[in-house]
Amino acid sequence: MSHRPDAELVASALDMAYELRGKPKGVMFHSDQGSQYGSCKFRQRLWRYKMTQSMSRRGNCWDNSPMERVFRSLKSEWIPSTGYHSINELKRDVGYYLMNYYNWERPHQFNNGLPPAKAEELAKKASGFYRPLH
Repeated sequence: MSHRPDAELVASALDMAYELRGKPKGVMFHSDQGSQYGSCKFRQRLWRYKMTQSMSRRGNCWDNSPMERVFRSLKSEWIPSTGYHSINELKRDVGYYLMNYYNWERPHQFNNGLPPAKAEELAKKASGFYRPLH
């Protein structure tokens, strides 16, 4: 989280995700066409991690609809109408929502009522490629 949605922010977020997910291979990174995702710094980081970049088509919100859905849920279910008192409170609360509640607790209709991380674990167990995420 940052006051500026720049290349440094998205490169740092990618680094964190790459490490937390165990340095995965064969990953496709999808984003909108924000300048931070087209920056030299970010594209070099994708290259270093051998990730394929995918960008939404200009003006087509359906290309990025899964992520738009996450943000809609965050805003409508979680963010208090009065806002936050500090950036630290915001970071802690949004971090908890995304990394704990949304991924591990919140039921998702698409996954037959399972949270995303639990559905992913089941799919990996079924495929024989299992490494606990949590």
